[in-house]
Amino acid sequence: MARIQIPLDALTSRLNIQDRFSGFRNTSLSNRFSNLRPVGEFLDFKRVSKPVNFSEMQSRVNYNLGQFSSNYLLVFFVLSFYALITTPLLLFDIALLVTGLWILGRLGGEDLVIGTFHATSSQLYTGLFVVTGILFLIAPTFSTVLWLLGASGVVIIGHAALMDKPIDEAFSGEAV
Repeated sequence: MARIQIPLDALTSRLNIQDRFSGFRNTSLSNRFSNLRPVGEFLDFKRVSKPVNFSEMQSRVNYNLGQFSSNYLLVFFVLSFYALITTPLLLFDIALLVTGLWILGRLGGEDLVIGTFHATSSQLYTGLFVVTGILFLIAPTFSTVLWLLGASGVVIIGHAALMDKPIDEAFSGEAV
């Protein structure tokens, strides 16, 4: 039976995914937030209007995603923080996993011996992942992630589509 090979490069080349995310790898976190726009500019209600057609909406989204990318990242972080605070079991599970990995990292690969109890590092890692995996299944992990993606998408794309370009940018593409 012949294997079906899907040319992923042909599918993803139109989306230009590699070039869009290449800047994220090469920038530090402080550099990433250095171009934060002021709140007054980000929430300028005088520039909010309904786009006339789809091409104008697409033009606005392209412009605003480049202009307010750091603000949108901050909005995503705020929504992530809200999602974690309102889901205490998920927050506890993440804290348990991070703390457990930190403690096991501090052991440095040595076995844990407490009195007559003896556990290897692989047993400790397995136990940690089993316990936190069960807690991830009990906690509303998937619904929280889906809510986060949906809320972020609505807020970010909605803002980018409704926020009009500044006057000087609106006329820059026209020939004189």
